[in-house]
Amino acid sequence: MPTYETTRLMNTILTLYYVDGVTQTEIAQRLGFSTAKVNRLLLQAREQGYVNITIRTPFQQLFDIEDRLKAVFGLQDAIVIPTVAEGGSSPLNALGTAAADFLLAHLRDGDVMGIGGGSAVNAVVQAITAARSYNIEVVPLIGAVQGDITTDVNYLATNLAERLGAKAYQRHAPAFVGSREQCESLKSMGPVKEILDIARRANVALVGVGMMDPEVSRFVQFTALSANDMKHIANDCGGVGDINAFVFDIEGRACAQEIADRVVGVSLAEIKSIPFRIGMAATAAKALPLYGALRGSYLHALITDETAARGILSLFEKNFRKMPSL
Repeated sequence: MPTYETTRLMNTILTLYYVDGVTQTEIAQRLGFSTAKVNRLLLQAREQGYVNITIRTPFQQLFDIEDRLKAVFGLQDAIVIPTVAEGGSSPLNALGTAAADFLLAHLRDGDVMGIGGGSAVNAVVQAITAARSYNIEVVPLIGAVQGDITTDVNYLATNLAERLGAKAYQRHAPAFVGSREQCESLKSMGPVKEILDIARRANVALVGVGMMDPEVSRFVQFTALSANDMKHIANDCGGVGDINAFVFDIEGRACAQEIADRVVGVSLAEIKSIPFRIGMAATAAKALPLYGALRGSYLHALITDETAARGILSLFEKNFRKMPSL
């Protein structure tokens, strides 16, 4: 243990350095020591446990939630922005901006990026401002739905590629068809199969996470299902959310197979083979589908808002089980 005199000296140096903001060089000059001795005493004080640094930034609670999400669900990254208001466009833009910055930081030349549809993904595309061109390929993970840019994945892929200076592919096929036979026939057609095969070799994916609400869910726009169909998915199949129109339950297990058989896109199992998967959604209503997506290990990175994040963690505490590995 250091002597009283040494401890007193350490306390003086610690106060000057951490409280008063005096540099090590200035402390050395004041006390008549070498800078090396001041540095050594600071290091010794930390090793002795005399220093306890507490970080309290204005959004510290959000950063703490991010750490909790990563620890609980094995995520590589999590970004939690302040609460997004229900039905608002500006808050959705904030989510898109955060996701755009994250995406640009993780894209590398040579990447093949698969993209889904939805208002959150559209917000990312609109927020992209690249400082350079990216030598990547952008490919739809699902067929398109005409009439709404947020569900027209071909539009989103093309727009994103233009903003990145990249190459875009288009899938000239609908997202959803009338039967399994139609779906299989369509997916076997040369031009459609070619784009599906490119999507299957994507190493980065950007997807939204949808919910099973017949009133507001964009799943209805993708599939044109009736309210009764939606109730069947939720009540009889246990569906809580979807990624690219493929439905999963609260444990993240694929369900509603009769619906999945009619989706012209990369399946949930195939999505899980993509090396880096970024998912995004916000508001309290998305907590349950996001929880299911995380339970199913469909995401490596999550971008959401505080209300959804707290809802996810609340569901975890309520339904605590060992998490599956990614």
